[in-house]
Amino acid sequence: MSTGSEAARRARDPRLDFFRGLGMCIILIAHIPWNPWTNWIPARFGFSDAADMFVFCSGMASAIAFGAVFDRHGWWAGARRIVHRLWQVYWAHVGVVLVVLAVAVGIDQRLGVDHYVREELLLQPLLDAPGPRLLGLLTLRYVPNYFDILPMYLVILAMTPAAMLLARRSPLLAIGASVALWTGAQLGLLELTADAATGRPWFFNPFAWQMVFFTGFAFARGWLPPPPRSGALMLAALVAVAASAPFSCQREFACYAGFGAIPALGDAHDALGPWISKTQLGPLRYAHFLGTAYLAYLAVGEGGRRLSGVVAVALQRIGRQTLAVFLTGLVAAQVLGAALDVAGRSAMTVLAANVAGQLILFGAAFVVSAFKAPPGRARTRDAPEAPPRLHPAGAPTRGATLADATGAGRERSLEPSA
Repeated sequence: MSTGSEAARRARDPRLDFFRGLGMCIILIAHIPWNPWTNWIPARFGFSDAADMFVFCSGMASAIAFGAVFDRHGWWAGARRIVHRLWQVYWAHVGVVLVVLAVAVGIDQRLGVDHYVREELLLQPLLDAPGPRLLGLLTLRYVPNYFDILPMYLVILAMTPAAMLLARRSPLLAIGASVALWTGAQLGLLELTADAATGRPWFFNPFAWQMVFFTGFAFARGWLPPPPRSGALMLAALVAVAASAPFSCQREFACYAGFGAIPALGDAHDALGPWISKTQLGPLRYAHFLGTAYLAYLAVGEGGRRLSGVVAVALQRIGRQTLAVFLTGLVAAQVLGAALDVAGRSAMTVLAANVAGQLILFGAAFVVSAFKAPPGRARTRDAPEAPPRLHPAGAPTRGATLADATGAGRERSLEPSA
């Protein structure tokens, strides 16, 4: 008979862990200051990027983890579990801001410059006016640009109990509420202030980005049916994704590298601003992400059967510990950027910094996994696991079935890492 631990392992979807891990690795590359490799991340070839993947996968992970609590123990128990997770992520956000600030101050002092706090991270206001800025940090009314993903996640996750309550009446109500919030954000009716002193809005508008989160949530809960494997859909997605590339690269490496630069396409990209906005999750950006996600869904094979090999397994390990890995990456990126400033950005030093960064992420995931492992648990080889089934709306979810089979402690093992 299978143990609860074995059942939990079977419930993990290797595709979800793989793409969460991949997103973490891409985000680290993007966060290393003045990293030439940033010229080649997916964001340079399309309207969406790793942030969309991160939020979508977080939605799926939250549906699998917290959905089991809502299904087995009821709405209040599910809401309490959400509040507990909000508490964890909130303090992770506050802590990482202070740690990165301290690291940047240390780098400035060590190198005898006044650069990293003031120019790279734009955190000088926190040192100039610590009273109001610290209060703003604690109340999420001061959200520095480098630290904007976790606050967005906090607000979106806080919407989950309301979505589950609406879905009790009909999943269409929850989906409709998500679309309504996104529409309000597009119209400029819903946004939050990231800095009261300047009026700067949140870089990631949570009222817009919840659309990506709840798209993933809806697929995992069975509110939306899984997309069919269709050659016609694949061709349409390929055309849509490929068509965005010439526009997207114009304002990036193409202009500076001296190839592929077409000023008219760059102007067209600028004209599309509201439609591809990252802050407001513009319609074309959302459509581009859906096309990219569909191609990825086809590429990894049914149930993620193509996700084998050392790299795929390593990315899955990272994807299981995304909160710890993300926090580690925020700190490591600044240290690696300073190292490149000292050593110079030759091909070899840039390669070394980026490889070191990926190894740091894997090391963090490995250590956190070891700390979380129950005492005395036998070490098992990482391997792709059977994904949970996606059920039609109204049908019992995988989380509910598994919770019934393994007991109340089961939900905790699937709790998302970010």
